[in-house]
Amino acid sequence: MATPRRVTLNDVAAASGVSRSTAGFVLADNPNQTISAATRDRVRAAARELGYVPSGVARALREGSSRVVVLEVDWAYDGNYARSYIRGLDAELAAHGHVLMVRHGSHDDRATEQIVQAIEPRAVVRFGESYMTGHDLEDMGGGWRGGLAAHVALQIGHLAAHGHTHIALALPTAHSALTEARHRLTARHAQTLGLPAPVVVDLPSPRASGTAALRRLRGKHPQVTAIAAFTDEIALRALGAARDLGLSVPGDLAVIGFDDTEGGELSVPALTSVHIDAEVHGRRAARSLLNLDPGTLDPDPGHVVARESV
Repeated sequence: MATPRRVTLNDVAAASGVSRSTAGFVLADNPNQTISAATRDRVRAAARELGYVPSGVARALREGSSRVVVLEVDWAYDGNYARSYIRGLDAELAAHGHVLMVRHGSHDDRATEQIVQAIEPRAVVRFGESYMTGHDLEDMGGGWRGGLAAHVALQIGHLAAHGHTHIALALPTAHSALTEARHRLTARHAQTLGLPAPVVVDLPSPRASGTAALRRLRGKHPQVTAIAAFTDEIALRALGAARDLGLSVPGDLAVIGFDDTEGGELSVPALTSVHIDAEVHGRRAARSLLNLDPGTLDPDPGHVVARESV
């Protein structure tokens, strides 16, 4: 059975014998347009008969901005954290009559400006900002309870519990505010545990480049026995490089990922990783955008999924 076609503003305009813009002004109840009472009644009657549901654009004419929130997500972020964050943000916005639009790609001020001019969104949010900003001891995303600092502590703490004292933090070659935050928090937690400051290594792709980077790390820092990776993707590069160098994992080198993606579960050896459910982070972000009380929304604690690589 075919799905019924959604009634559009053009349908209402045609049924009431007015232009699309006039129909839009009437249904948005725009106070700046002089439209006769008879025309307004005719348009509203047509909308009721057709079952027309006003869009966010119609509301924008009335409210001065749309009920659309734009989330900009860099291509580099794809995992449980991103998916659960978006799920929570979308659900909470929908519960308060707003719509989420996700833009994937590298951040571009010009593209953002085009979006703002085209749809006048309620807000434009960059993914990950709430996860790394704010005071470290607070829990608005970046804190030690349910935030980035807590998740970093899980990763480093798991390695320390398995006897690793010299750890390398493997980062992507493209550094950002988020990689800087990870480095800072990793170093801080290592210090808390009485461990030496982690060595930083960039593990690039393709595979040969990652292997060369790990070879240099082993030559310069032979004391390193474990790698804490920025993401599961970086951890998988470390596993491939270790295999190329004839290293056993975890015998010669332990590797732990971050964000528990499916690829890590399917790797050989299976990747130990930090699992993060960020739905509450997304819901809290939505309530903050809408100036609503966050209430009792508390983030679910992350946890280590122990597999074979540590």
